[in-house]
Amino acid sequence: MSDGTQNKQPLYVIILLILAAEAVFILPFVLQRIFRPTFLETFNINNEQIGYCFSVYGIVALFSYLFGGPIADKFQPKNLMSTALLLTAIGGIYLATYPSLGNLQLLYGYWGFTTIFLFWAAMIKATRLWGGPNKQGIAFGFLDGGRGLVAAAFGSVGVLVFSMFIDVEISEASLEEKSFAFKQVILVCSGIVSIIAILVYFFLKPERSTIKSESAIKYFDYSTIRTLLKMPSIRLLMLIILCAYTGYKATDLFTLYATDVMLYDAIDSAKVGTSLLYIRPLIGVIIGFMADRTKASLWLIIGFALMVIASIVFSLDLITEKTTVLFVINILFMAIGVYSCRVLYFATLEEATIPIQLTGTAVGLASIVGYTPDIFSGPMFGILVDNPDKVAGLQNAFLVLSIFGIIGLIASYRFFRINRHS
Repeated sequence: MSDGTQNKQPLYVIILLILAAEAVFILPFVLQRIFRPTFLETFNINNEQIGYCFSVYGIVALFSYLFGGPIADKFQPKNLMSTALLLTAIGGIYLATYPSLGNLQLLYGYWGFTTIFLFWAAMIKATRLWGGPNKQGIAFGFLDGGRGLVAAAFGSVGVLVFSMFIDVEISEASLEEKSFAFKQVILVCSGIVSIIAILVYFFLKPERSTIKSESAIKYFDYSTIRTLLKMPSIRLLMLIILCAYTGYKATDLFTLYATDVMLYDAIDSAKVGTSLLYIRPLIGVIIGFMADRTKASLWLIIGFALMVIASIVFSLDLITEKTTVLFVINILFMAIGVYSCRVLYFATLEEATIPIQLTGTAVGLASIVGYTPDIFSGPMFGILVDNPDKVAGLQNAFLVLSIFGIIGLIASYRFFRINRHS
């Protein structure tokens, strides 16, 4: 429920939000998603071990969601977001030194603080303000779709930089050559994140209508938290985000699937991950546009249904290196389903009539449960795909994902029923 006083904000604001929203996660997540086999080889770790790094990130993030949400209702987004970006980039410089597994886990814990406590709720609130009361779907559609484009651009730059420093065929490159090339990728991405931090600080102007209300808000008001937790919509939103985010985390498996099932090499499998990211902007805009003309929760139902169908197909023994067309079609279905859910789960805040002044706190509460996949999905999928039979391991991982999709489908339907008259 908006206060009706928001003015339309300029286009460059949402562009800055898009750049910042994806840039902050490039180093912790996107690089290893696109370069998963290379990341594991150069750091000399396996899928289960990188999963535990994500678990450390998720544990720190869990507390960061709780205490970072109210901060977003108290301070201007640009100050929180620019600081978060700069600190995250500094962590990237350390990543380029190839720390040991123990230190890598500490680095992911550090990133759990910089990307969530200082950044997450502030970014969601700034996006909701930009969309106003009637354009939440398109606001979050632009945000997530644009994030996909930014991630794809980072991926393309990463693949280009990596290729520039490999003078031989990738299959013939030594570990030392791969490590040096990947180090350059990390450093280039860290530099770009730092530049975006500066742009956010100087050009992301505050929303004037909220300055007074923010200054009057008491930090960590327990009565407000209790009130929000009593709302069925908030509790369902926790479950929706949890299932949708588990689906999003499973997109890390696409490059492994391309390598182990479709038998692609490291560069071709990275191109699969990058190519999928270019689909994300189109999905974001179309789904956001449709959601503003119906209901965001309705399109959540459709997204989860597609996710369930694609997961079941991946879990069956139907796709091999000879069925390229089926692989492409099913991965498109999965991408549409996962990205649709990711676009819209925070667009439902308006549908659930959450006051704009409490956006940060509401986002923090929903995220505490919703983003627990940061803790368990890494080890869970890591253990599954590290099966000696790599194909069977990937099939089991997608079977588990289908269960989360079914739960998310049920929760989305309940949310739709509760708020159908709003």
